[in-house]
Amino acid sequence: MPDMLSLTPLHPLHVELGARLVPFAGWEMPVQYSGIIEEHHAVRRACGLFDVSHMGEARVRGADAVRLLDRVMTNEMASLRAGHARYTVMCQPDGGCVDDVIVYRMGDAEFFICLNASNAAKDIAWLRTHAQGLSVEVVDECSRWAQLALQGPKAEEILAKVTTLPFASLRRFAFAEGIVADAAGCVVSRTGYTGSPGFEIYLPAETAVTVARALLEAGRPLGLIPTGLGARDSLRLEAGYPLYGHEISGTISPIQAGLGWAVKFSKPDFIGREALRRQAEGGPASSVTFFSLDDRRIARQGAAVFAGDLRVGEVLSGTQSPTLGKPIGSALIAAGQAAAGGLTVDIRGQRVPMVLSAGPFVK
Repeated sequence: MPDMLSLTPLHPLHVELGARLVPFAGWEMPVQYSGIIEEHHAVRRACGLFDVSHMGEARVRGADAVRLLDRVMTNEMASLRAGHARYTVMCQPDGGCVDDVIVYRMGDAEFFICLNASNAAKDIAWLRTHAQGLSVEVVDECSRWAQLALQGPKAEEILAKVTTLPFASLRRFAFAEGIVADAAGCVVSRTGYTGSPGFEIYLPAETAVTVARALLEAGRPLGLIPTGLGARDSLRLEAGYPLYGHEISGTISPIQAGLGWAVKFSKPDFIGREALRRQAEGGPASSVTFFSLDDRRIARQGAAVFAGDLRVGEVLSGTQSPTLGKPIGSALIAAGQAAAGGLTVDIRGQRVPMVLSAGPFVK
């Protein structure tokens, strides 16, 4: 018998709204409501509201909090100011990724971390292992929080209807704490995973349905609709954002994934530093490259990439881009092959030419 799926605090609302629910990272999650294409366009043109409460949360606090985080994170934490957040990666000694996370600095010796859903338990265990002997506490807060993502050009106007927090002055990767739709203890962060402007809202789990209803009511006249994980995937791929288990993994490093900007070799030491330094200086054996297809067919994860008759890589992610009106994807390709061009991908026995992209499809 399969393991029971976990339910987010918003599950009753998903059922009420007629969501199509699917298993995802051990959770039953809405993949779509009205339809992936409609929801995708809503985020690009107006606004969408996502339930991302499956994501994990941990709090790290104590005199050695900075010391711990600068040891396990590739990005620098000591310079992070209170009220600001930073994207970073946790790596294995060989440079493979444990996870990519966002770290929020709540105070001098206190940090809040957003973890990927499938990795939350592993991440917390990793942090606790490396916290041994330090004056620091790693607290599992996964069950305490719900999380909503309000994404799209109308997000700011909608949020203003349900909170008096000074979020309009927040720059990207800054956050404020306070009341949203009468729910106290919320964290509003100008971050997101869609490539459109917007916010991520952490809120006490018991307030999730009330806050979601308030946002949907406030945003309905402005085009806000509930949005599922299907559109979230097509949106993030258009923006060139990595997904753990696809563009980054235990065998794909941040250097290979094009995330070298989040690896600070100026730090004296961190886990994976030497392996990543060797990759950065000598060039990795393979790298993640984004592509599109002038074809109706989508290249799915695992599809083989060829240079002539030589297999040189494989697809990591693939979907239809509603914005571009054609398939897009990412692939792990052997060093030098992407620059040479002329690559094809095997789709059900037929070789389809790939159009490589130098950057995100949507900026």
